[in-house]
Amino acid sequence: MNQNAPAPERIAARVSIIGEDTPIRRALPSRARRMVGAWCFLDHAGPVQFAPDDGLHVGAHPHIGLQTFTWMIEGELMHRDSLGNAQIIRPGQVNLMTAGRGIAHTEDSVNDGGRLHAAQLWIALPDGERFRAPAFDHYPQLPGKPLDGWQVTLLAGRALGLEAPTRIYSPMVGMDWTCENAARAVLPLEAGFEYAAMVLRGQAHIGGELLTPGELLYFAPGGQSLEIASDAACQVLILGGEPFGEEILLWWNFVARSQAELQAALDDWESGSERFGKVHPGSRAAPLKAPALDGVRLKNA
Repeated sequence: MNQNAPAPERIAARVSIIGEDTPIRRALPSRARRMVGAWCFLDHAGPVQFAPDDGLHVGAHPHIGLQTFTWMIEGELMHRDSLGNAQIIRPGQVNLMTAGRGIAHTEDSVNDGGRLHAAQLWIALPDGERFRAPAFDHYPQLPGKPLDGWQVTLLAGRALGLEAPTRIYSPMVGMDWTCENAARAVLPLEAGFEYAAMVLRGQAHIGGELLTPGELLYFAPGGQSLEIASDAACQVLILGGEPFGEEILLWWNFVARSQAELQAALDDWESGSERFGKVHPGSRAAPLKAPALDGVRLKNA
């Protein structure tokens, strides 16, 4: 980072549970940092080895006002949704579901007894896009390049002369940096973007700061470049984007702008409204029940 840039913030992820009993590290949102650009949610799942009769099984649940973004590192998951899609995601692939005005889906391990390692992210849709028709996109191949010992895969946006095909609606970027031996490279930063880094395996020095799994390192706008270095095998997720210029409400699986919107979405889900449709059958897990909707305060970066 250049000397005039603000010092980075170190944010501890908290352990939570998804599916029936799968622990994850949740880095966004947190009390310290709600968003990084339009990225408003980040779970680091695994790496975990399931027992022979166990796997990840997340029952039908709804979304509004956001995109779900799954980056698969190990294992295979089956996505099913209320648009009729049934798609397996494998390592090196991205599933991107645009909830818009409303969609429901399930996620299940293809085979119990396997491994799972993935990053699950959400992207808040800007006001002009958040009521769009729901959609689902699968990206089996993403652009990448070697860089001074690293293999960089571009997941979203533009960087390093690459452009990802993933359909996004805000100025933002997502990258996976992987090395199997010592590596050291410099990432030029986009003017006006804020950035965050999370180590998925190994350890790395990001902007001179040692980072290991379980923490998020946040960099405010103002930096010109970021050095990413490791002495051994390592994998780092880099996120960035223009600060999201809208206040949002993030509650359960919904992103909205008012309590009334949240209540309407909850009522539609609990009543079985056509708004969310019916999920393609196949998941063994029961549909999810929402927690009680009390007062929800505005959350932004």
